[in-house]
Amino acid sequence: MSVKIAPSILSADFVNLERELGRIATADLVHVDVMDNHFVPNLTLGLPVVKRIAEISPVPVDVHLMIEDADRWAPEFARAGAASVTFHAEATQAPVRLARELRSLGARAGVAVRPATPVEPFLDLLPELDMVLVMTVEPGFGGQSFIEGTLPKVRRTREAITRAGTGTWLQVDGGVSRETIARIAQAGADVFVAGSAVYGADDVEGEIAALRQLASTIWA
Repeated sequence: MSVKIAPSILSADFVNLERELGRIATADLVHVDVMDNHFVPNLTLGLPVVKRIAEISPVPVDVHLMIEDADRWAPEFARAGAASVTFHAEATQAPVRLARELRSLGARAGVAVRPATPVEPFLDLLPELDMVLVMTVEPGFGGQSFIEGTLPKVRRTREAITRAGTGTWLQVDGGVSRETIARIAQAGADVFVAGSAVYGADDVEGEIAALRQLASTIWA
């Protein structure tokens, strides 16, 4: 299993995004949180900025949509160059149709669930999904503390992926750090979103390497 580290630019300096992207060139993905101030109480980046990020990023762009009406907007982010587009289970009316459309546009299709949202309704749909994102904090803001009670959900999701044999990625977002990543990997995650842990470090490249090593040791 290949561990992937996806730093979140929610914790980056938005005035110097090109420089901030360059600092994470050794990562596997860049996690871009799109928030609309409706689905979550925060407002971040829109489609034009994501398109430009996709044009200059040294690593593939992993878009996490925390927006209403994902069925309408998610495909536009695939067209803008995102390598992966994750929509929230709570914000879509037709998840299979949306996942298929994203795949047809050349993007990986992911579904995300809030900490209190059951993942079980989506486990039978794993063949339609390239990634499941289990939120381990409430979506909307960076720098929150990891919610330990989400780990059983991560385990159940990994067990379902193993049974299905789909190779679906299992991503965790929220409170990922050197202190938590081994437990999260042990539960079954293989893609790790880290915002403040990476961008708050004195040595960004070294922090990415340390997180990757801690998680890879579990998967070895």
